[in-house]
Amino acid sequence: MPVIHSDLLWYMPCYMHNEPRLNIEVSRDTLVHLMSVQRTLRRATTCAGIGLHSGRKVTLSLRPAAANAGIRFRRLDLGGLEVPAQVGHVGAINYATGLMRDAVQVDTVEHLLAALVSLGIDNVTVELSSPEVPIMDGSAAPFVYLIQEAGVKTLAAPRRYLKVQRPISLTRGDKRIAVYPSDHFKVTYSIAFDHPLLRHQSRTIRLTGDSFVDEIAPARTFTFLKEVEMLRQQGLALGGSLENAIVIGDTGVLNNALRFDDEFVRHKILDVIGDMALVGRPIIGHIVAHRGGHALHTAFAAQILEERDAWTLVEGTPETAVAPLPVPGLVRAN
Repeated sequence: MPVIHSDLLWYMPCYMHNEPRLNIEVSRDTLVHLMSVQRTLRRATTCAGIGLHSGRKVTLSLRPAAANAGIRFRRLDLGGLEVPAQVGHVGAINYATGLMRDAVQVDTVEHLLAALVSLGIDNVTVELSSPEVPIMDGSAAPFVYLIQEAGVKTLAAPRRYLKVQRPISLTRGDKRIAVYPSDHFKVTYSIAFDHPLLRHQSRTIRLTGDSFVDEIAPARTFTFLKEVEMLRQQGLALGGSLENAIVIGDTGVLNNALRFDDEFVRHKILDVIGDMALVGRPIIGHIVAHRGGHALHTAFAAQILEERDAWTLVEGTPETAVAPLPVPGLVRAN
């Protein structure tokens, strides 16, 4: 039986999905303004943990960035070399999404990216002391905690959304993904595995900051017990444990309990949000995926940018963004 290393723990106070959150009422005008301008963090914040696949300890810091800087990963162990969070820099896809530019590689970026874009952070520098983003508890909830701890600062620059005008789709065998016009950002995801617990799960959600924090961020990554040894022989999942992943045996989960009855499909929604962040703009559209994974998600993100007649850039909010903007030439990875 494969060994699950329960002694590999990340260390940092964690936002838990069932903790009460502070609700602050704001006017609609204030909310529209917050969503129509770019945002960054108010101050820097730091945590530490281990990489899911590398098993290496890593320190991660989130630092404020200027307008139009985007999300960039900085490897402190490589003298500060950076790689932007753009689909043109997608590198290895080994059960996680990795980025690469020249000598710079950053792995397992999807959970952090999902938290950043879902909480409306357009510009941030992510500093790492080793190649892999820490897995934390296997969900995006600890990153939500970090962002909330740092606070949010508005910037004097408009936010531009990618508004889908016609359907775009990609099919690879029995895996498929598409995006359809919508007035909001929505995700519908369905999964099917040859396992009694996962014959079929499906969920649709309209994504807002609150719905992400409450319904998607706490969902943890998962794997099958029978695959653990195979992954480790490939040099993967070296930092995996029952503390940072749901492990599914033949008859049930090895962990004490699930956070949601359909935690598995919720985590797939989390993954696709993070992978779609590599488009570089918040999306106004309805993503529908079936049996997808990181390879399909990231290939689809690239396809969206290639099909320039299928979308337009707009300013404002998902509700008010109706004025089309000129679409610049596709920015090449540099």
